[in-house]
Amino acid sequence: MNDALTRKVWVVPGFTAILVTVLLLWLAGSVADLLLLLFLAALISVYLSAVTDHLVAWTRSPRVPAFLVALFLSLGALVGVGALLIPPVIDQTRQIAAALPALVPAWEQGLERLLYRIPGMADVFVSGEHRIFTVALEEAEKLVTGIFPRLFDTLHLVVNLVAVFVMAIYLALTPLRYREFLLAITPPRHRVAAADVLDALAETLRAWTIAQLIAMTTLAALTAIGLWLLDVPYWLAFGIFTGLVAVVPFFGTFVSTLLPALFVLPSDGGGVQALLVILLGTVIHVIENQFLIPVIMHRRVDLPPVLTIMSVLICGRLLGPFGLLVAVPTLAVVMVLVRRVLIARVYDDVDAAPAVVQPVLSRRQRKRMRDAMP
Repeated sequence: MNDALTRKVWVVPGFTAILVTVLLLWLAGSVADLLLLLFLAALISVYLSAVTDHLVAWTRSPRVPAFLVALFLSLGALVGVGALLIPPVIDQTRQIAAALPALVPAWEQGLERLLYRIPGMADVFVSGEHRIFTVALEEAEKLVTGIFPRLFDTLHLVVNLVAVFVMAIYLALTPLRYREFLLAITPPRHRVAAADVLDALAETLRAWTIAQLIAMTTLAALTAIGLWLLDVPYWLAFGIFTGLVAVVPFFGTFVSTLLPALFVLPSDGGGVQALLVILLGTVIHVIENQFLIPVIMHRRVDLPPVLTIMSVLICGRLLGPFGLLVAVPTLAVVMVLVRRVLIARVYDDVDAAPAVVQPVLSRRQRKRMRDAMP
């Protein structure tokens, strides 16, 4: 009798927990678009808060005036850069769209010539039947036509932009208010752990946001200058595109390197120029990964590459193209929760749970560590 009662006592809470988890997952899926807006607002607020903190430390001024200065400086820089770059980028993008239909047959002919040189492919490959680039262009057109009606639904777009902007301002202006609210609704015995997790999340997102913005700007500038030196058409549009897609690791690198190479391929001497373009993209991204991020930040976000790729694929599948924007910071948040909560608190293995944000050691510090090793 006691055993049956004990089983009932354990089964009921377990079933309730499963039911609540399923309901929460269903609710999160139903409002995924709204949660995406909230996360974007949090990322913007992290940037504004970081700039504000630097201004407060530098000028010793109150937080509100420093925040207003950070806000208007950021808006001014955004408007100024946009006024300088948007018109020529739009013009070059239109030229790219107009040139694509004429370039696709040349790409397919080049692919056919390449396949015919591979032993055995000439027997199974029939010319004109494998329109890889045409199909890819048609799929890209479907994707764009699916995005832009949603993107440019004026009322919906304005409401979303205003909501993100206002939420970002409130989160950046009074971050402690929302931190204290989250701690207040946490059970008292877990508040120390919750405070540690919130601090780690804020530090990780701040490190990623600042490093990503600087890396995107540097990538765009280096790519545009390099393509201009190589006499690649539409170099400015390709440079800006490279900076924008840098937010999507691996896939953005591949696409931004391949596209300008394809555009120079049909020209005279295009093969050599295409190889130079690919070499340029490879060198620039190696500089970004190995030197730029560690130098511009005293800390770097350490994320496993395989999990990063899976995060991009999962967020792209669940949230569509806009989910790619938050794939990496979402993974960073998940890694913080796994390491700080699951490993450190549940498994009580503090030594095996490093933070996502890890210090970048100087050469002298690394030498001292090697000398200290037995």
